[in-house]
Amino acid sequence: MRRHSDKHARILLYNKPEGEVCTRKDPEGRPTVFRHLPDPGKGRWISIGRLDITTSGLLLLTNDGALANRMMHPSSGLDREYAVRVNGVLSDAERQQLQDGIIDEGEKLAFSDIRYFDGRGTNHWYHVVLLEGKNREIRRLFEHCGLMVSRLKRVRFGPVVLPSRLARGQFEELSEEDARALYRLLQVPRGQRSPRRNQTRRAKEKEKKNSVLIPYPKLGD
Repeated sequence: MRRHSDKHARILLYNKPEGEVCTRKDPEGRPTVFRHLPDPGKGRWISIGRLDITTSGLLLLTNDGALANRMMHPSSGLDREYAVRVNGVLSDAERQQLQDGIIDEGEKLAFSDIRYFDGRGTNHWYHVVLLEGKNREIRRLFEHCGLMVSRLKRVRFGPVVLPSRLARGQFEELSEEDARALYRLLQVPRGQRSPRRNQTRRAKEKEKKNSVLIPYPKLGD
């Protein structure tokens, strides 16, 4: 795990395990995602969106409220990708229906994309994409087709992907190069930032190789 000591705007990637909640204090005494995080230096850690207790995977945290608000606001257009294990296989018609949308409890639910990934026996994996996550949306969509979700893991939030090197329960700090690129994409003014370090060519190449950002469409205002 990489730990930085500077007191500037920071972004953490956390591979949340199942069984943790995204609140600071839980009245039931369940473990929270904040319990093992480092000192943010300035301000406090803000969870950029939440994952429920049974969902694992990519959770972003920052001490920059403006960045958190921009990433969470529906107007940003940032989508989220999840790996989902279910107890069966969708037909082509059902996959199309879940992309076209269904009405459940008065809400329209839909995947912006859904792709079969892998599976055998009764367990099959899909990768699905949501533009705006409503309460239990993924589970409700699959349940509409008679399939129960047994594993749910977020693997991407907008342009940020969960790196395979990050084990469950571990965190790492977004590199300065990735942070600058993310702020530019989101069009968020960045205040005090980490001072640039003189890097060797090898260090720059390593940082580029370890980037967790993927190419992403330019966002609107």
